[in-house]
Amino acid sequence: MSRQESSLRRFVTTRLLLLPATLWMVATILFVLLRIVPGDPVDAILGPRASEAVREQMRADLGLTGSLWVQYLNYLGQLLRLDLGTSISSTGKPVREIIATFFPASAELAIAALLVALAISIPLGVLAATHPRSPVDTATRTASILTYAIPVFWVGMMVQLVFGVYLGWFPIGNRLPVSMAEPRAITGLYAIDAAVTGNWAALGEALHHLAMPAVTLGLVLAGVFVRTIRVHLTEVLRSPYIAAARAKGLREWRVVFVHAGRNALVPILTVMGLVVASLMGGALLTEVTFSWPGLASRLILAIGQRDYPVVQGLVVFFASIAIAVSLLLDILNAYIDPRIRY
Repeated sequence: MSRQESSLRRFVTTRLLLLPATLWMVATILFVLLRIVPGDPVDAILGPRASEAVREQMRADLGLTGSLWVQYLNYLGQLLRLDLGTSISSTGKPVREIIATFFPASAELAIAALLVALAISIPLGVLAATHPRSPVDTATRTASILTYAIPVFWVGMMVQLVFGVYLGWFPIGNRLPVSMAEPRAITGLYAIDAAVTGNWAALGEALHHLAMPAVTLGLVLAGVFVRTIRVHLTEVLRSPYIAAARAKGLREWRVVFVHAGRNALVPILTVMGLVVASLMGGALLTEVTFSWPGLASRLILAIGQRDYPVVQGLVVFFASIAIAVSLLLDILNAYIDPRIRY
């Protein structure tokens, strides 16, 4: 085994060992926060007229019996068994089933929004970096700041108002028309399932309903991506080796995308990965605005109903996604830039 392979393996092993520790910290903080929030969840769920026997049963279902230390150990034991609990407001449905039901909608929205953001940010970021201090650069930076600063729910409401209500071009909510049956489930992502099964009518409607929420969330992400690409690519393009590559007569696209792009890729991927890891949280307001039946909307409903097992399970699930994305980014960055391994 070469020295580079050994260092990469050691780096990956260290990150994998830190993975459960990070998830344990998130679960512990969540456990503490939910128990120091003012108010009794049993009172909020059952009301003041419930009998003591029913209240005690509810406390047992919520894991609120015994000392705080006992509750904490029981909670960790559940997580180690991959048991995220059982919903109180959904007639005893396990949280894992809720995730399986609602997560595909969130994943479809997140993937579509990411594709929109990349389609906008890569050409604009490269254009701004290759034309510094030009009108194009100024306009691009201004637009990226505005799209990032404007609240996503306000953008969503304006998009709904203009393109959904006034012009009537797009539907303002849901994943499919109420009268249309869902495509045969394969991945849970309607657009992919409809394309795989050849259900072209469902594919058209799925993309039609997905367009507005995906563009809304994608515009906000693009504001971050454009500035990140511009800053790091501009810095790399000022390097002496880029001037040497140009002096050799290489074509500009090769200088930008091959020579400069590789060295600018690590910080760009890091920032993009952090944004993507938090995409589920950012999708929350978008899902609520567009009545999108995703996991973030289900989390809002669980918070309103004081359904603590669902809140705990979904937050741990979101945290697991963020940690996994962060791990993949670390490994990818270490592979691209060997200096990170040491």
